Amino acid sequence: MKTILITVIAAIVVVGFFALAMSLTYIFKGHHIESEISTNPHMKKMGIKCAVQETREDMGLDDCNENNICSGNCAGCDIEHTK
Repeated sequence: MKTILITVIAAIVVVGFFALAMSLTYIFKGHHIESEISTNPHMKKMGIKCAVQETREDMGLDDCNENNICSGNCAGCDIEHTK
C-alpha cells in the first residue's frame, strides 16, 4: 500500500510540474503560444506558409481569402476552395 501511495503522489507532482511548465508563456507573457502558421507573425516574417496555401499557389489558384493569405485555421481552408 505504501508503494502505491508514493507512486500516486509522484505522478501528481510530475503532472503538476508539466502543467506549470506548459503554461509559463501564458503566465509571463499573458497570451498563449501562437502555433498556427497563418497567425504567427514570426512565421510570416520568415515566409513560412501552410501547405494548403502553398498548394493553391502552385496550382495558380487564388488564395484562401481576398487578401491572398490564409486566414485563421489552415485546416479550414481546402485546396479546391469549395464551399
